[in-house]
Amino acid sequence: MLGHRTLTLDDFASIARRRMWLLLLPSLIVPIIAYMVSLKLPARYTSETLVLVEQQRVPDNIVKPVISQELMGRLATLQQQVLSRSRLEPVIEKFGLYKDDRAKASMEDLLDRMRKDLVVTPLRDAGGANPNERVPGFTIKFSASDPKVAQQVCSLVTSMFIEENLKLREQRAESTTDFLSKQLDESKRKLDELDAALAKFKSAQAGKLPGQEQTNLSLLGGFTTQLDSVNQALSRTQQEKTFVESTLVQQIAAWQQNSVSETTDIQKIQDQLRASRAVLNSAESRYTPNHPDVLKAKDEVASLQRKYDEAIKASEKPKADVKRASNLEPPEVQKLRTQLKGYEISINQLTNEQKRLQGLVQRFQGQLQLAPAVEEQFKNLTRDYQTALQFYNDLLSKKSLASMATDLERRQQGEQFRVMDAANLPEKPSWPNRPLIALAGFAGGIAIGLGLALLFEAKDQSLRTESDILTLLKIPILAQVPIAGKPGYVSFWNRTPRPKQTKRELQDTHV
Repeated sequence: MLGHRTLTLDDFASIARRRMWLLLLPSLIVPIIAYMVSLKLPARYTSETLVLVEQQRVPDNIVKPVISQELMGRLATLQQQVLSRSRLEPVIEKFGLYKDDRAKASMEDLLDRMRKDLVVTPLRDAGGANPNERVPGFTIKFSASDPKVAQQVCSLVTSMFIEENLKLREQRAESTTDFLSKQLDESKRKLDELDAALAKFKSAQAGKLPGQEQTNLSLLGGFTTQLDSVNQALSRTQQEKTFVESTLVQQIAAWQQNSVSETTDIQKIQDQLRASRAVLNSAESRYTPNHPDVLKAKDEVASLQRKYDEAIKASEKPKADVKRASNLEPPEVQKLRTQLKGYEISINQLTNEQKRLQGLVQRFQGQLQLAPAVEEQFKNLTRDYQTALQFYNDLLSKKSLASMATDLERRQQGEQFRVMDAANLPEKPSWPNRPLIALAGFAGGIAIGLGLALLFEAKDQSLRTESDILTLLKIPILAQVPIAGKPGYVSFWNRTPRPKQTKRELQDTHV
């Protein structure tokens, strides 16, 4: 009786002795049945091929491959391409796979079945602990009911993997090269624009660029020194001219003293004219234009103006006569006039030189003042240009490497799949594994036997030990009356099994 108390090892041994046939019969019958069923299952043959990854023949430090994806990722991509419907349906039609199921299954179901029969397993190094390390190769297995068909399909699928790998590598190499070419053209266009902008800026800001400050300071110092020299020379020349002019006036006055005399006191008339104009301005500010005082002041100004003009004409007449008679001037006067003419020419030249030097000084001073702002703009342009130039050089280097890698792939000198072990012709079926099925049937028979034994024990209400009695009745034993004369009697303390007694009989005996 199970479930009323905790069982010991002796209890389990007793149950095993009582239910021995329930344990043995299923463990013998079920394996035989499983083996007989396995004989009826259709045989499946598995062909296997080993593909190794052969590294590119040119060292990586010379030509870097453009495909950096690990084999695990590429295998997933290749597997999706090879196991597509467009690739597998012709294989099913060519080899007549799954003929028995074509009438009751759709093509999608057949494709799913073939994908399950086709197994791609990556290989790993024996001592490799890192799952992301480089995979040295992979195996391809295909199962079919005909061993020859399994071998042919496995070989064909292997060739598909090799073909797709070559095509994939070449396409990616060409795509990388085309992308870098477009990026290089765009980078070159931007670099040319920045180069033109930098050249235009240098041309517009010539003399203000960084590194020219010392030159500008030197030139400014030189031009300042030259300007000082010119100013001194101009001042000295003007003084000498003034002295010659005064000497010439004295010589001319002495020469013309007896022949020319002044008839009008020009300065006196000029003073009177200024005073009359002041009176006129005062009258106009106080009265109207027709006022008698205003008209009187205007008449007086007009009269003095006529006298002044006549005096000027009278004073200029002897000078004109002197010019007409210049050939008759004394040598001293002619010499002074020549000197005066030379001084005038020198003054004109020095004045022009002074203006030129002043312009240069102002120009270089302005350049020095604008140098910080120009330097900031120049740095921004130069930084952008250097960045674009470095990016262009990097792209140019990458494009060259990508072109070499593409050429390497076209020559099939890059990483390739090489068949190490061709698809074998299986001699024994991989399914069903009849010994394994029989062993599984044996394990199943034991499980069934244990289940039956536990079921019968659970339904059995017999009490066989003192522990069963104590657990069931839950009252202490006051006395023990042995049953004498009955066959099969054993002592209460003997562990040998007694005859079966029902719960009612045990209760009556204790009572």
